[in-house]
Amino acid sequence: MLKVSKARLERLIYPVSFYRNKAGAILETSRKITEDFSGKVPDRLEDLLSLKGVGRKTANLVLGLAYKIPAVCVDTHVHRVSNRLGWVKTKSPQETEEALKFIFPRKYWIDLNTILVTFGQNICLPVSPYCSKCGVFKFCKRMGVSRFR
Repeated sequence: MLKVSKARLERLIYPVSFYRNKAGAILETSRKITEDFSGKVPDRLEDLLSLKGVGRKTANLVLGLAYKIPAVCVDTHVHRVSNRLGWVKTKSPQETEEALKFIFPRKYWIDLNTILVTFGQNICLPVSPYCSKCGVFKFCKRMGVSRFR
């Protein structure tokens, strides 16, 4: 990555929002991984969080998917669905992450994100979810749902 110019990287990722900022973050992160971690993406949460542009969601995703280290990755879908179902009553993704760790055994942590993101993108939409197609409708508390299909 460090051999790619910032201008070229910006062109390559142009369709992504904030492509200029992200190109800079990618290059800075690549430099830090090369210099501080001997060219290997770190496998510890604290080290991943030290990388520019890497927050808890991305760090946990890397731990789980790349290193198979149990981690709960919470994005907007996981946060929304977990609250909507009534599993948690949290205000932030980090609070949701901590709460889900108590609810689910570690062996499910890695898969939880993939399952809930897919569910949140296709059935349990932010506005007007497809409750009529939902397999867990009868168990759902429908927190924050005022209108559904």
